[in-house]
Amino acid sequence: MGDPCERKNVTTKPKNLHDDSAGYRILKEGEAEILIHRNDVFYNKAQVVNRDLSIAVLRTYVDKRNEEHKVRRCEEVAAKIASADGRLERTSDHEVSPLNEEKIKGHEDRQALSNIKQGDDSDATARGNREVKEAKPLKVLEALAASGLRALRYAREVEGLGSVIAIDNDKVAFEACKQNIKLNGSFACSKVEPELADARVYMLTRPKEFDVVDLDPYGSPSIFLDSAVQSVVDGGMLMCTATDMAVLCGNDGDVCYSKYGSYPSKGKYCHEMALRILLACIENHANRYKRYIVPVLSVSVDFYIRVFVRIYTSANAMKSAPLKLSYVYQCTGCDSFHLQPLARTVSKELLDVPLYVSLHSLSATLKCESPSAVMFRSAVMNAGYRMSGTHANPLGLKSDAPMSVIWDIMRCWVKLHPVKSRPSDQPGSVILAKEPTIQANFARLKCSNGGKDKKKARFLPNPESHWGPKPRAGRQIKSKNASLFLGPDRVNRLKVLDNPDEPETGVDPKEKRRFLSSIKEYTTSAEA
Repeated sequence: MGDPCERKNVTTKPKNLHDDSAGYRILKEGEAEILIHRNDVFYNKAQVVNRDLSIAVLRTYVDKRNEEHKVRRCEEVAAKIASADGRLERTSDHEVSPLNEEKIKGHEDRQALSNIKQGDDSDATARGNREVKEAKPLKVLEALAASGLRALRYAREVEGLGSVIAIDNDKVAFEACKQNIKLNGSFACSKVEPELADARVYMLTRPKEFDVVDLDPYGSPSIFLDSAVQSVVDGGMLMCTATDMAVLCGNDGDVCYSKYGSYPSKGKYCHEMALRILLACIENHANRYKRYIVPVLSVSVDFYIRVFVRIYTSANAMKSAPLKLSYVYQCTGCDSFHLQPLARTVSKELLDVPLYVSLHSLSATLKCESPSAVMFRSAVMNAGYRMSGTHANPLGLKSDAPMSVIWDIMRCWVKLHPVKSRPSDQPGSVILAKEPTIQANFARLKCSNGGKDKKKARFLPNPESHWGPKPRAGRQIKSKNASLFLGPDRVNRLKVLDNPDEPETGVDPKEKRRFLSSIKEYTTSAEA
């Protein structure tokens, strides 16, 4: 950006600006200067802290964005290296195949990756002859510029900005902004671009174009939010101010609902509630376009609130937006309040529990009567553990309970349903020899059936007998494997031999011929 002192040397001031009789005076804030002429353009002296804070956040965002870009570059180069390592081709000693050329480039990529991680990517040799995409300079939009002071301060005090668009729909403010840009010299003229336009229309016609959008209206920003959340790039930042604190703090709930979609309550926490109402409103507008926000900084200062949020696009993450909202119940007699979340997540598969146990297998080990699945589920849940079924086995049960607890429950079950004495060296006898460390509670729970509807079969039966894959084409069906396709009972009754010409005592010849004919038809269909 150059030396600030050098930029000050190129500043030119119009004639007679120092003459108080002309009504002009020069106001300096930070490194920017603006012209003040009577009361033509609004200047809010009380929001110097707002502008100073915005510059500090913007500087931090520039550094954070550069770090994220560096990580993405490392990932891209690492992906190239992995791709090159997996593609090698053998050639003669005098040839270099295209795939081996890619391998050679992979070595250069390794050097480039090392340089990037060390913060040095200026060596063209390390990068080979390929261009490395650098992070583009930030494009900032000040939606309500007025005198242009904020835009000028951004341009002069924040490194890494490409351009700042200063918009206002008031002609007097637009002309004042142009004069102030000229006042700050050629550097400001190259960075700040004034526009006479409606900020809502301007942002709406430029979706995902700006890295940073700044909304600092006089009053409520609600009418600008819908177009603002659309104009920010993925990962970009929206900076928003609201000065209508009387509305946000509960003095007029109807107006607050019409502007922000929330009814505030009058409590000692009203200023923080104002911040959360504004954040919820921005989130609501972003969700309409499959986007969501991540708050960076939220402050309540004097008579206004200021929030800084980053905006991302994700249809899946957007569905989690209701989890961030709550109803507030405020006691009318004291300061007590209660939060009721608007939504919650419920996990239906035990994703963190691998494998499952078989209830019948457990009972077979102990040589005992098997408890019903509902009773066993209830006992596990009453012990404080989770339980679910599995699609792989109708008798399979998945639980985060350790096997020691599972066997304790089975020991308690055997005490209620005694078994015959067995040799002491059998596994079941060894397990039952130990006393349970917990007392199982088999009281039935409503949720113990796993959401199963008794009227509907969870595991459907086979549509017909001997259901399964057919033999592959060309296979000859012999008597020894005919039972797999035609049924063991029929084969045992007929006792068909491999030699169909050999007589068989006690077999009806007609039934035997029908059986042999069915085998022939089945073999023909398999070959087809």
